[in-house]
Amino acid sequence: MADFLPLSLITKLERRAADSLVQWGLPSRIPILVKYRENAVFRVVRGTGSFAGLRLHRPGYHDLQALQSELVWMQALYRAGLPVPEPIETESGELLVRVPCEGEGEDQFADLLTWLPGTPLGETGKPLAWSPREQVDLFRKVGQTVARLHDQSDRWKAPKDFQRPHWNRDGLLGETPVWGRFWDCPLLSASEREGLSALRERLAKAMAALEKRRHDYGLIHADLVRENILVSDGEVSFIDFDDAGHGYRMFDLATALLKNRSEPLFPALKDALIEGYRSVRPLSDAEVATLPLFLTLRSLTYIGWIASRTEMPGAEVRLARYYRDTMELAAAPDGEGAFLTA
Repeated sequence: MADFLPLSLITKLERRAADSLVQWGLPSRIPILVKYRENAVFRVVRGTGSFAGLRLHRPGYHDLQALQSELVWMQALYRAGLPVPEPIETESGELLVRVPCEGEGEDQFADLLTWLPGTPLGETGKPLAWSPREQVDLFRKVGQTVARLHDQSDRWKAPKDFQRPHWNRDGLLGETPVWGRFWDCPLLSASEREGLSALRERLAKAMAALEKRRHDYGLIHADLVRENILVSDGEVSFIDFDDAGHGYRMFDLATALLKNRSEPLFPALKDALIEGYRSVRPLSDAEVATLPLFLTLRSLTYIGWIASRTEMPGAEVRLARYYRDTMELAAAPDGEGAFLTA
């Protein structure tokens, strides 16, 4: 997952990770880098012999308060019985520690989470490996677990200083969206940028109409892609709350479905996800009808994400795919335009 990184960066990250482990009373030895995206994620061995995940957060992506808020909510979810990682406190009782840069770049923050068993539900761009029956059953369980997560967030009283992003009209379509200005990417052609700008205006109208309908809004995971859903013994768990925040609950369901649209069983998977959700928590037909809108919105976030990371290997290829997928969604008979006329 980190093969594309320069050796010098890997070495620096490994050293910072090793130095931070002493805060949890663990030996300062080089851990294993398993993922590098918004965070550098390392697998470490605790004194009990169990695994844990050490995250070095990307400088500037979230501030201290936002990171602490993420961990506080995860802690509350875990204590409520949700299948999520448990934040591990340092020896001094902190959930987050600052890792000094020592003259090399910016300071970073680190946290330690319990390591959940299981394998990812799937991998983007590859067919799901589960049997048809398993796929339907797993998506039903994903729906149930999302509903439980939403239920907990409604019951939970967040601290006054709780700070997480809003995946609302401004956070998705405003001048500074959470994941970047999708209509303003230099790798896109002028005509492509114009097309996205026009789509942005239409979607803003749809979101404004949605706000008047008072659809379900609250804390969401916001990144329930295949890789962030683990499967173990037929049960599911959720990881990577790095983008968690406030948003429409349908955004979580749309995210769980978006990368599965090419699956032969997609209609059944969609039905199972919604059925599972409704078995735990109310979801109106009017809200389900907004799924095409949120699929389009979610697709746009990927363009914004890669637009601010054009240095990544394969950025142009990925951008072309994201653009094509988004415009196909928007042009579909049941796409965002259908919601505008509903």
